[in-house]
Amino acid sequence: MATVQADRTLDAREIDGEPFADITAELDALDPDETFLLINHFEPKPLYAVLSKRGFDHETTQVADDEWHVAITHA
Repeated sequence: MATVQADRTLDAREIDGEPFADITAELDALDPDETFLLINHFEPKPLYAVLSKRGFDHETTQVADDEWHVAITHA
């Protein structure tokens, strides 16, 4: 995997509890030319519809059995 040059990064594996509020806060703060990298321990498929509805594109890469990287940008 090529290293994503992210302006913002959130490792959801470090959040105790549901990370959705933290993720949406990062999306709200994301400038049009920035990239947000979400790191998770599973592929966050339910998030993809939310991203699409909010006007974001994403590219997901599995980097280990329990590590997924989702690079998120404005569409």
